[in-house]
Amino acid sequence: MRTLRDVRIGQTAKIKRLHGEGAIKRRIMDMGLTKGTEVYVRKVAPLGDPMELTVRGYELSVRKGDAEMIEVE
Repeated sequence: MRTLRDVRIGQTAKIKRLHGEGAIKRRIMDMGLTKGTEVYVRKVAPLGDPMELTVRGYELSVRKGDAEMIEVE
């Protein structure tokens, strides 16, 4: 299983599935990270947390733990 965490800087990936339960999954979906959405990885902080993404035309920072719950193609 490949997650958003595995996507390198400068690459684009398509969200395949969201893992997680309840409030955590809802928060990820509220940020616009839903199945079929394309995500471009702009930057990653030196220690890998957080990741800066471009999603649906806006910039978004996602924690490493949240990125590991997002399965991508």
